[in-house]
Amino acid sequence: MMHDDDQLSKAFAALADPTRRDLIARLTIGDASVGELAAPYAMSLQAVSKHLRVLEDAGLVTRGREAQRRPVHLEARALGELTRWIDQHRRRAEARMSRLEDVLAGIAADERHEPPAAPLDPGPAAPPPRTTDRSTPEEAQP
Repeated sequence: MMHDDDQLSKAFAALADPTRRDLIARLTIGDASVGELAAPYAMSLQAVSKHLRVLEDAGLVTRGREAQRRPVHLEARALGELTRWIDQHRRRAEARMSRLEDVLAGIAADERHEPPAAPLDPGPAAPPPRTTDRSTPEEAQP
Protein backbone atom coordinates (compact mmCIF):
# COMPACT_ATOMS: atom_id res chain seq x y z
CA MET A 1 0.00 0.00 0.00
CA MET A 2 2.85 2.38 0.79
CA HIS A 3 4.23 1.83 -2.70
CA ASP A 4 0.83 2.68 -4.19
CA ASP A 5 0.62 5.89 -2.16
CA ASP A 6 4.14 6.80 -3.26
CA GLN A 7 3.24 6.24 -6.93
CA LEU A 8 0.06 8.24 -6.48
CA SER A 9 2.07 11.13 -5.01
CA LYS A 10 4.57 10.93 -7.86
CA ALA A 11 1.78 10.93 -10.43
CA PHE A 12 0.02 13.94 -8.93
CA ALA A 13 3.34 15.78 -8.59
CA ALA A 14 4.14 15.02 -12.23
CA LEU A 15 0.74 16.31 -13.33
CA ALA A 16 1.19 19.53 -11.36
CA ASP A 17 3.18 20.93 -14.27
CA PRO A 18 1.08 22.31 -17.17
CA THR A 19 3.60 21.18 -19.82
CA ARG A 20 3.46 17.61 -18.55
CA ARG A 21 -0.35 17.71 -18.47
CA ASP A 22 -0.27 18.91 -22.06
CA LEU A 23 2.09 16.08 -23.03
CA ILE A 24 -0.33 13.59 -21.45
CA ALA A 25 -3.23 15.18 -23.36
CA ARG A 26 -1.27 14.81 -26.60
CA LEU A 27 -0.49 11.16 -25.84
CA THR A 28 -4.20 10.39 -25.44
CA ILE A 29 -4.36 10.73 -29.22
CA GLY A 30 -1.63 8.13 -29.73
CA ASP A 31 2.03 7.31 -29.24
CA ALA A 32 4.54 9.93 -30.38
CA SER A 33 8.29 10.44 -30.55
CA VAL A 34 10.08 12.99 -28.39
CA GLY A 35 10.53 15.15 -31.49
CA GLU A 36 6.82 15.02 -32.28
CA LEU A 37 5.95 15.89 -28.68
CA ALA A 38 8.49 18.75 -28.62
CA ALA A 39 7.31 20.35 -31.89
CA PRO A 40 4.64 22.70 -30.42
CA TYR A 41 6.95 24.00 -27.67
CA ALA A 42 9.68 26.61 -27.68
CA MET A 43 12.00 24.29 -25.73
CA SER A 44 14.79 21.91 -26.52
CA LEU A 45 14.41 18.19 -27.03
CA GLN A 46 16.43 17.77 -23.85
CA ALA A 47 13.88 19.83 -21.87
CA VAL A 48 10.99 17.78 -23.24
CA SER A 49 12.93 14.59 -22.42
CA LYS A 50 13.26 15.77 -18.81
CA HIS A 51 9.49 16.27 -18.61
CA LEU A 52 8.99 12.80 -20.08
CA ARG A 53 11.41 11.32 -17.55
CA VAL A 54 9.30 12.74 -14.70
CA LEU A 55 6.16 11.27 -16.28
CA GLU A 56 7.95 7.96 -16.76
CA ASP A 57 9.16 7.87 -13.14
CA ALA A 58 5.55 8.47 -12.08
CA GLY A 59 4.44 5.49 -14.18
CA LEU A 60 2.31 7.61 -16.49
CA VAL A 61 4.26 6.96 -19.70
CA THR A 62 6.66 4.37 -21.06
CA ARG A 63 9.12 4.53 -23.92
CA GLY A 64 9.21 1.72 -26.43
CA ARG A 65 11.51 0.74 -29.25
CA GLU A 66 10.44 0.44 -32.85
CA ALA A 67 13.54 0.14 -35.05
CA GLN A 68 15.13 3.61 -34.94
CA ARG A 69 12.13 5.19 -33.22
CA ARG A 70 11.45 5.31 -29.45
CA PRO A 71 7.77 6.18 -29.18
CA VAL A 72 6.36 7.47 -25.92
CA HIS A 73 3.27 5.58 -24.82
CA LEU A 74 0.61 6.73 -22.35
CA GLU A 75 -0.09 4.20 -19.60
CA ALA A 76 -3.87 4.42 -19.43
CA ARG A 77 -3.96 2.07 -16.43
CA ALA A 78 -2.01 4.61 -14.37
CA LEU A 79 -4.49 7.33 -15.32
CA GLY A 80 -7.27 4.95 -14.34
CA GLU A 81 -5.77 4.57 -10.87
CA LEU A 82 -5.65 8.36 -10.48
CA THR A 83 -9.24 8.61 -11.66
CA ARG A 84 -10.39 5.93 -9.21
CA TRP A 85 -8.69 7.74 -6.32
CA ILE A 86 -10.27 11.07 -7.31
CA ASP A 87 -13.70 9.48 -7.83
CA GLN A 88 -13.59 7.78 -4.43
CA HIS A 89 -12.92 11.07 -2.65
CA ARG A 90 -15.38 12.98 -4.84
CA ARG A 91 -18.12 10.49 -3.90
CA ARG A 92 -17.31 10.91 -0.20
CA ALA A 93 -17.42 14.70 -0.49
CA GLU A 94 -20.70 14.57 -2.41
CA ALA A 95 -22.23 12.26 0.20
CA ARG A 96 -21.16 14.63 2.97
CA MET A 97 -22.65 17.60 1.09
CA SER A 98 -25.86 15.65 0.49
CA ARG A 99 -26.18 14.94 4.21
CA LEU A 100 -25.60 18.62 4.97
CA GLU A 101 -28.26 19.62 2.42
CA ASP A 102 -30.70 17.18 4.07
CA VAL A 103 -30.04 18.67 7.51
CA LEU A 104 -30.48 22.22 6.21
CA ALA A 105 -33.68 21.26 4.38
CA GLY A 106 -35.02 19.71 7.61
CA ILE A 107 -34.23 22.87 9.54
CA ALA A 108 -35.95 25.02 6.91
CA ALA A 109 -39.01 22.74 6.93
CA ASP A 110 -39.21 22.91 10.73
CA GLU A 111 -39.06 26.70 10.61
CA ARG A 112 -41.90 26.85 8.05
CA HIS A 113 -44.22 24.61 10.11
CA GLU A 114 -43.67 26.08 13.57
CA PRO A 115 -45.17 29.35 14.79
CA PRO A 116 -42.67 32.16 14.92
CA ALA A 117 -40.46 32.01 17.94
CA ALA A 118 -41.29 34.40 20.76
CA PRO A 119 -38.92 37.35 21.00
CA LEU A 120 -36.08 36.87 23.37
CA ASP A 121 -36.84 37.82 26.98
CA PRO A 122 -35.29 41.26 27.49
CA GLY A 123 -34.85 40.57 31.19
CA PRO A 124 -36.62 42.05 34.19
CA ALA A 125 -38.94 44.94 33.50
CA ALA A 126 -37.55 48.37 34.21
CA PRO A 127 -38.98 50.11 37.28
CA PRO A 128 -41.53 52.87 36.60
CA PRO A 129 -40.00 56.28 36.15
CA ARG A 130 -39.66 58.37 39.31
CA THR A 131 -41.65 61.55 39.62
CA THR A 132 -40.57 64.58 41.56
CA ASP A 133 -44.13 65.46 42.47
CA ARG A 134 -44.55 64.06 45.98
CA SER A 135 -48.20 65.04 46.38
CA THR A 136 -50.84 62.34 46.52
CA PRO A 137 -53.46 62.17 43.79
CA GLU A 138 -56.08 63.64 46.19
CA GLU A 139 -53.93 66.69 46.92
CA ALA A 140 -53.24 67.27 43.24
CA GLN A 141 -56.97 67.74 42.42
CA PRO A 142 -58.50 71.25 42.94
